[in-house]
Amino acid sequence: MRSRYIAFLLGLCTLPLSLGSIAQKSRAPCARCPRHAHCINATACICDLGFATLSGKNIFSSSSEVCSDVDECTSGQHRCHRSTHCLNKRGSYECHCLNGWVAKAGHENGLITTICEENFFPSWAPPSEIKSQSLSHFFDKVHKLSQDFKPALVQNTIQDLIQGVDELLEAPGDLENLTHPEKHCVATELLSGLENVLRGLSKILPTKSLTLNAPGGTELSLKVQERGVGNVTLSQDNTEMLLDWNTIQESSDSGPSVVGLVSTPGMGKLMAGAALQETHEGLLWGVSPSLLSDIISAFLSKNDTHDLSSPVTFTFSHHPVTPGLGQEIVCAFLEHEKGHCGHWATTGCRTVITRDDSTTCSCTHLSSFAVLMAHYETQEEDPVLTVITYVGLGLSLLCLLLAALTFLLCKAIQNTSTSIHLQLSLCLFLAHLLFLIGINRTEPKMLCSIIAGALHYLYLAAFTWMFLEGLNLFLTARNLMVVNYSSINRFMRKLMFPVGYGIPAVIVAISAVARPRLYGTSARCWLHTDKGFLWTFLGPVCAFISINLVFFLMTIWIVGNKLTSLNKDVSTLKNTRMLTFKAMSQLFILGCTWCLGILQVGPAAQVMTYLFTILSSLQGVFIFLVYCVLSQQVREQYRKWFRGIRTLRAESETYTLSSRVLSDASKPNLVRSSQSTLLTAPLEKKKSQSGNYLTAGKHDCETIFTGSREEDPVLTVITYVGLGLSLLCLLLAAVTFLLGKAIQNTSTSIHLQLSLCLFLAHLLFLTGIHRTEPKVLCSIIAGALHYLYLAAFTWMLLEGLNLFLTVRNLTVVNCSNVSRLMRKLTFPVGYGVPAVIVAISAASRPHLYGTSAR
Repeated sequence: MRSRYIAFLLGLCTLPLSLGSIAQKSRAPCARCPRHAHCINATACICDLGFATLSGKNIFSSSSEVCSDVDECTSGQHRCHRSTHCLNKRGSYECHCLNGWVAKAGHENGLITTICEENFFPSWAPPSEIKSQSLSHFFDKVHKLSQDFKPALVQNTIQDLIQGVDELLEAPGDLENLTHPEKHCVATELLSGLENVLRGLSKILPTKSLTLNAPGGTELSLKVQERGVGNVTLSQDNTEMLLDWNTIQESSDSGPSVVGLVSTPGMGKLMAGAALQETHEGLLWGVSPSLLSDIISAFLSKNDTHDLSSPVTFTFSHHPVTPGLGQEIVCAFLEHEKGHCGHWATTGCRTVITRDDSTTCSCTHLSSFAVLMAHYETQEEDPVLTVITYVGLGLSLLCLLLAALTFLLCKAIQNTSTSIHLQLSLCLFLAHLLFLIGINRTEPKMLCSIIAGALHYLYLAAFTWMFLEGLNLFLTARNLMVVNYSSINRFMRKLMFPVGYGIPAVIVAISAVARPRLYGTSARCWLHTDKGFLWTFLGPVCAFISINLVFFLMTIWIVGNKLTSLNKDVSTLKNTRMLTFKAMSQLFILGCTWCLGILQVGPAAQVMTYLFTILSSLQGVFIFLVYCVLSQQVREQYRKWFRGIRTLRAESETYTLSSRVLSDASKPNLVRSSQSTLLTAPLEKKKSQSGNYLTAGKHDCETIFTGSREEDPVLTVITYVGLGLSLLCLLLAAVTFLLGKAIQNTSTSIHLQLSLCLFLAHLLFLTGIHRTEPKVLCSIIAGALHYLYLAAFTWMLLEGLNLFLTVRNLTVVNCSNVSRLMRKLTFPVGYGVPAVIVAISAASRPHLYGTSAR
């Protein structure tokens, strides 16, 4: 009995095992079922849950069928709540909360049954790698605000958050002991986290504006609006933001549009020493930019604001600052990547205008912004090279002016070649003059850009005319055996003006349209070297020099062949040798010496620099020597002019006005007319000259004597335009007084001396008033300005004296006593009195000539 009971128990124990084996066998894959499928009834297969056959059959017996994963998310078979998004998994799927949403109480994120609600207070955690009690205490406050958050009290929450940030920046505690990189990480986290939290909280604010101010200077400005039209402006104490409502609404998915601006002055202490990571050539590495303004953060309803449809304009107020040599005011933003600390960058931001105490920026994205003073490498100027440049360009200006007048007035040499010489002389004269006047005028920036563009055009035009000089020289040499040169003349006449002024205009126009912001640098009003922009000048110049070298060598070869084929005709041989000498001189005139600028490398760099400076600055002198002094026709014309001038000076000056008055005493109207003419003509002349001077002179005098007045950009432009016009008018007047034989008398002589003194004084003022280095050169310039302006005023005194004596002697028959008196007085007084004053001043106080600013 007992043995049967034991056998029964063993049978009961093995029964479940057998049933389990049978059940497992029915679900186990058959030999013919594919992967992710199992057998049913031992005769067919069915795909596991979450898989399906490609043919769509639920039950199959064919061994060629394959069970593939079903994407419930894309097929719409999922049952995720609308507050979540579906994420497909192999054989299943998950439901995760939307960005900015959190799982509701009692729900877990990532389940099929997950339900979420919008989280208006996004999570904000401290940077894990920073250990700071002050920072931990701040984030404890943030965590408590997040836990106690109620949508109805959103404005109080925002105020508490701004107050907490302000307190942390006012009393950073142990944050001050962190290293600079750690401080930068803290600042980056605070700015990005604060922006993210404020973006979320602002979505449930009522439709209105909100402005909050904390005691430490932290400010918040918010505007929430369902639909806006036009521009929106957010203003704070030191910052103003302007943008288009359309830009705001494009970034908003649904609901009201939000735009916010946060100013955090205390953040500057944490960002001290942050680098400006740019590829600008010349940026001084290892020297951090100086922070000029408050750091501000701007945000919209949506996170993605990297590429806005229209730019946002920021106007920063900051303490008055004037960039020095090697400094530039830039608009920058805080750029940071996930896992990295932030650094300053300028991509997408540009400086619109800079004044002494404010800067306007335009950016195509939103982030945290500030105005910085960037530092660039500067090369210390060699005082010897500076003197050589100014002396050489000064001589070139004089020679180019004389050459241009010669080509213009000497009728005996008027031809196509002379026309090319004249255009080259004019382009070089204007380019050198503008270089001396404006190369260092870096403020205002708009004026600097205009000067850089004008220099770009004038020097390109000069090199284009050098190319035409080379072409004309080659064609002339090639046709030495040809009697008729008309074909060359016709060809050059058609070609020269469109090429000479058209090609530079096209190059400069394309450059200005493509890269307008690269005209003008922080140190010079010239072309930026960024993005190869300098090659818009170097490229054409190198091409013209290369072509001219080819023309030069071919000309030498042609002339050499001509020499070998000549008979022993002395005159012909002599003329050909002169042509050879002039051809060799063309090496300088054609600009080939500019090749020395490329050779300023290696141990011979300094020697090449001096050679390049000397030969290039004296190019105008070579033009005058070759085309004027060495030309027999021009020398003959010079002799005629000098003989005429000596003849005029040898003649005694008499006034015929008194005799006309006596002879026509019976015609009172004529007398009154003569008196009126005599009175108004000098007065109009005086008015014209003083008017030209006073247009810019008032500001100039204040600048000379004070040296510290802040420059008004409008007055600066007026000064330069006015003095430029005065220089042109004074030059024309001086030439008229010098060459007008019919008006040669004592009055004309005084007009001429006054015009020359004012011309030289204004020219030196424009070219040298800002040349404070080297100090010796600055003192010489100051002394020369002192003398020239005193001489100009002395000649104005002589103008008035001459006018008075002339009017007083209207009824006197013989005015020779007036002429004799003025001839004896003019030059000793006009140039002697200023010389005595300047000599005494220089002897007693030589160190007071020249200031640190002027």
